[in-house]
Amino acid sequence: MDYKVRDLSLAPQGRLKIDWAEAHMPVLARIKEEFARTKPLEGVRIGACLHVTKETAVLVKTLMAGGAEVYLAACNPLSTQDDVAAALVEEGVHVYAWRGMSTEEYYDAIARVIAAEPMITMDDGGDLTALLHKLYYGDRGVDVEVARKVLGGKTRIAEEILGGTEETTTGVHRLRALAREGRLLYPVIAVNESRTKFLFDNRYGTGQSSLDGIMRATNLLIAGKTVVVVGYGWVGRGIAMRARGLGARVVVVEVDPVKALEAYYDGFYVTNMSEAAKIGDIFITATGNRDVIRGEHMAKMKDGAVLANAGHFNVEISIKDLEEMAVEKRRIRPNVDEYRLRDGRRLYLLGEGRLVNLAAAEGHPSEVMDMSFSNQALAVEYLVRRAGRLKPRVYRLPRRIDERIARMKLEALGVKLEKLTREQREYLKSWRLGT
Repeated sequence: MDYKVRDLSLAPQGRLKIDWAEAHMPVLARIKEEFARTKPLEGVRIGACLHVTKETAVLVKTLMAGGAEVYLAACNPLSTQDDVAAALVEEGVHVYAWRGMSTEEYYDAIARVIAAEPMITMDDGGDLTALLHKLYYGDRGVDVEVARKVLGGKTRIAEEILGGTEETTTGVHRLRALAREGRLLYPVIAVNESRTKFLFDNRYGTGQSSLDGIMRATNLLIAGKTVVVVGYGWVGRGIAMRARGLGARVVVVEVDPVKALEAYYDGFYVTNMSEAAKIGDIFITATGNRDVIRGEHMAKMKDGAVLANAGHFNVEISIKDLEEMAVEKRRIRPNVDEYRLRDGRRLYLLGEGRLVNLAAAEGHPSEVMDMSFSNQALAVEYLVRRAGRLKPRVYRLPRRIDERIARMKLEALGVKLEKLTREQREYLKSWRLGT
């Protein structure tokens, strides 16, 4: 079997991690049991580009229970848990991932997934989907150059794909850009837009795991610090909430006037990046955009300021500016790089500017990924059942599936749901009944 991981001898440790995750993902466990009975993915090849974590392993095992053959690459060079990758190989998964991949190795791994000619794609951040489309349209770039070495002349694989899924906000932005240009080649379900995903994974999952990554990397006390959260989407909301809960003074930076107003009325100090740079102790970016912290901001920061990113790609903090401003750089702790500037100030970059919750910690808790990956599993089943009937567009998973996941989660938590009476249902449907 074809695979490429760091060390297969790590598999026993990886299996223990996967067992722990499985015990805390009851909804996905129910879906796995159903898939094992009905085999809705029999004979389906799935090409996945995801964070290779213990939670992802539970998703992959669920898909395999449904009959799928899975090819898995990492969607971030620093997020792979090497022991989990090894354990998945022993489960029969074609894994191409290890922590610390170079740019060339990263795209080579994705190309190997493409070479399997998947029928369904699963993406987190859009690199797999983008590379498939770049190859088809003859675009250029380092990713395409690396992929061509693996694929040779096989550049039109995208036109044979039945459908795909996308896990995160950044990836959905890229998909919608493709769709706007009329270049999207197959239907894709934006799993990130399911309520049981973004309301919980983005807010509670990233909120907790980002602070966890910062604390593991630095061992700094959060209480009393001024934490600047750049971006007040669902991820930013979660980070701001958790930072305040740990005793931080929280400052929010936003470009959207409605989100800025919401942050203000949520009790946070709201200002622009230029002013926030002067007062922050810890900066956490969560925008999905590039260069939101630039050299002009770094020039105003305190000695000892910490820079962390919670967005999908390492573009939110301008590492180029930081490198140009620094006269000295050293790795002072695992996942902490110290940049000494000309005036003697020190700025600390965590996890090379990559997702701090995965580069410096374990990512989201299993309990919240239970819902996110249940969305993924059911989205794949939905695509397979409707193969050939969906146009090349970006879709949301049907509301009934979203609500089914919520109901299963409530049942697993032992929470009882209220029911409407017949009179209440009729009242909500009527325009005649009033005062």
